[in-house]
Amino acid sequence: MSFKNSSKIFAQAGRVMAGGVNSPVRAFKAVGGNPLIIQRGRGARFFDVDGHAYTDYCLSWGALILGHSHPQALKAARTAIGYGSSFGTTTRPEVEIARFITRHVPSVDMVRFVNSGTEAAMSAIRLARG
Repeated sequence: MSFKNSSKIFAQAGRVMAGGVNSPVRAFKAVGGNPLIIQRGRGARFFDVDGHAYTDYCLSWGALILGHSHPQALKAARTAIGYGSSFGTTTRPEVEIARFITRHVPSVDMVRFVNSGTEAAMSAIRLARG
């Protein structure tokens, strides 16, 4: 299997990104070789820039439960992005999702939406302090 394109792009990444990767978890120094450079995904598979196909057993740690580029998810995303992408303030869809969660999960009275695990941990610490 040839990884000519992946190797070239990884070399470029090493000049502008620490370790040539976007997360310390993805660094390959401990295991050797170069990371894959992924171009696209469809369903439970993704494809690198050299044309090799792989089964994605991770699916973004569960966030892609429908797989990559699922038609219904794409349609919903296109509709949502038509309204705008980021406001930094409350939106009706957030309220609707929160109401759905609190109605369907008996142990949840309120929710807080966050952007990262760090932000979730910070919110949990603040709640515990309160």
